[in-house]
Amino acid sequence: MTAARRSVAAAAIVLLAVVPATSAERCPDCLQAGAATVTLPVPAGTPLAGYGSWARRLIAPDVFGRFPHAFWFRPHDGVLDPVVARALVLETAETRVVWITADLIAVDRGFTMRIKRGLSEAGAPAATLVVAASHTHSGPGAFLDSRLLAALSVDREDAEVRDALVGAIVEAVRRAEAAKSPAHAGVLAAPGPALTTGRLDRPVDQTLAILKVVTPAGAPIAVLWNYAIHGTMLGPANLKLSGDVMGMASHGIERELQAPALFVNGAVGDVSPARHGLAEVKPASSELASAVVAAWTKTPTTPRAQLRARTLTLTMPKPRVSLRNCIVGWLPAGLTVPLGSAFPDQTELVAVGVGRAAWVAIPGELQSELGESVKRGGAPAWERVFVAGVANDYLGYFLTPKDAVKPSYVACASVYGPGAGERVARAAVGLLHRLADGQNR
Repeated sequence: MTAARRSVAAAAIVLLAVVPATSAERCPDCLQAGAATVTLPVPAGTPLAGYGSWARRLIAPDVFGRFPHAFWFRPHDGVLDPVVARALVLETAETRVVWITADLIAVDRGFTMRIKRGLSEAGAPAATLVVAASHTHSGPGAFLDSRLLAALSVDREDAEVRDALVGAIVEAVRRAEAAKSPAHAGVLAAPGPALTTGRLDRPVDQTLAILKVVTPAGAPIAVLWNYAIHGTMLGPANLKLSGDVMGMASHGIERELQAPALFVNGAVGDVSPARHGLAEVKPASSELASAVVAAWTKTPTTPRAQLRARTLTLTMPKPRVSLRNCIVGWLPAGLTVPLGSAFPDQTELVAVGVGRAAWVAIPGELQSELGESVKRGGAPAWERVFVAGVANDYLGYFLTPKDAVKPSYVACASVYGPGAGERVARAAVGLLHRLADGQNR
């Protein structure tokens, strides 16, 4: 080699040494994350969603337009605790996930699609989206396009309310994206507080799980916490906006960690709070907050947490209401009323894996027993499996076949037939196994 060539080679070696590799070349599994919290701007006069009882209803529908955003139900009367939307952006070289939680009774596919369009119009990069409603029964109503749910408990859709909520959620994601930085993550699951009881005389899952996200220096970025509980500690007589026990717990966690605390409900179909009333909500929320903070301190983190995401479109039977389940137990089991387009015949499941743990988003309220079957079924592929209930869509209750044919409130709201719960659970397990094969979609 000539002196000139040796000089060029040496210069190239020096150049390669000083020019850093891209983050993907250095660590394709290294995580970037950002999180944010935005208060939902609920317009004055908006009703609450979650209860159909007379304690919430107007004496007569507001056909004369006395209230700007309410028709079936009374407008809310102030704020007990702020209702908010929280966003967590997780990103590696290959995968991007946007996880949104909101203090809402539920979301349907139409509402989720509006959020997707809003994010696209705002220039947000493409991502797998999970929109998880907390299932508070004291959050805002009038934001879903469903005549049936409107009359039952949510009130009819009001464009101003809907657009205000969507806009706030999109803003939360925008802020989370702007806050994105290198991150470490870890997952922990442990027995949670004994705050729940079963509606169907069955054991219920009281597992508390957290996804801990921190900076490389250990400063909190966000915690995503998962626990199954109905947001009904505050009863129908409450007319103040509230995230119920889950929302209050998240506020308590945020005061301790100084970072967004995203609550994700679990397999909540037959799970109720064991205690009720305003006097019980605050101590119960403190128990939950303390349990999450304690779990946080025990959770180790790593910068190399492989992020995966996958979706599945699931076709459902035609929705029908069983008159036997809803009205009189001695009616023939086959006596049903078709619901037409009131509920969709297709929905979407989403699975997200972080390291060796995975969540599967369920478009409704899965019975605890079925949630346990999903966890067991996914266990060969994942060390930990969790259910993210009431997420991305709402198709009512999903029960085991034996409970779906026993007259009850939850069986009445199980509108896809006795086999629908097992259909959803099987699809969730299959999706988890396909996610584990390492192929994102």
